[in-house]
Amino acid sequence: MNNILFIEHILSDKSDLGQQLSEQGYSVHSVNNAFDALIQMETTQLEAILLDFSVPKMDSFWVLVARQTRTPIIVLADSSSELERINALELGADDYLARPINVRELQLRLNVLHRRIQVPVNDTVNDYIGFDDTCYTISFADKSLVLTQTEYRLFKYLFERQGVVVTKEELQRRVLHKELGRFDRNLDMHISNTRRKLVKRNLPRELINTVRGQGYSFNF
Repeated sequence: MNNILFIEHILSDKSDLGQQLSEQGYSVHSVNNAFDALIQMETTQLEAILLDFSVPKMDSFWVLVARQTRTPIIVLADSSSELERINALELGADDYLARPINVRELQLRLNVLHRRIQVPVNDTVNDYIGFDDTCYTISFADKSLVLTQTEYRLFKYLFERQGVVVTKEELQRRVLHKELGRFDRNLDMHISNTRRKLVKRNLPRELINTVRGQGYSFNF
């Protein structure tokens, strides 16, 4: 299900817009301040962010300027003011809609934004992924992710063997420098922690793919 973050002035379980989006198959997460918005942005894979411009301006501006996600933002405003629209776009909004909101139009705009940000994954990875061996940091597009030394080495080892299934035994020997015991779960724990950190930075956890009964592979 596609997740929509709705930053609105007054929270309401009976929000007409939220209800109509839910009927269209979206999962709507409503918040009314920048702090809760940033938490949702860090913990949820979002399709888009809808920002009600009636939210106190400091919160609205802060979210637009300081956002840490490439998720499209659509500003919802009470008027079609040209100045306000320009202001919103200058602050980083991707689109602007004045009330009354037509849900069908909003859905079409969401689809357009979704298509616009779609980039072939192979191109994205090859062009933007980078490694900093001194800080154990990977960079992906405009994001950076700091890992532990072991997590970093596991990720890089898999990346350098793209398209190849690497067995747990090989990873255990080459990266953890010990043999894989029958009940040893250290490797799985490091992989799980790395995936969790990827998700928190809105990066695809599926970059590290589990091949059942065989091991792991770097997956585009």
